[in-house]
Amino acid sequence: MAHKVRLFNSHWHLPKSKPLRIGLGIVLIGCGLLGFLPVLGFWMIPLGFLVLSVDLPAVRRWRRQLTVWWYRKKDDETGRDVDAGPGPKAK
Repeated sequence: MAHKVRLFNSHWHLPKSKPLRIGLGIVLIGCGLLGFLPVLGFWMIPLGFLVLSVDLPAVRRWRRQLTVWWYRKKDDETGRDVDAGPGPKAK
């Protein structure tokens, strides 16, 4: 099965080799730390963590916690009660 990550509404295919994926994630984070240089950017750091989250359970857990936090915050801003389930806000 080909590994892929979803970022917003697009899917990105990753290499099939686990060492290659881990190396790619580390390189992206390392280059992101040099984000003050032209072409490289700080945007590479979260992308590197996203690639690493496919293979490393600790990083996957952080990504999942961030995703849950993001959607809860988004629901709070729209006025929906997250615990009330779908439908109008419970009073």
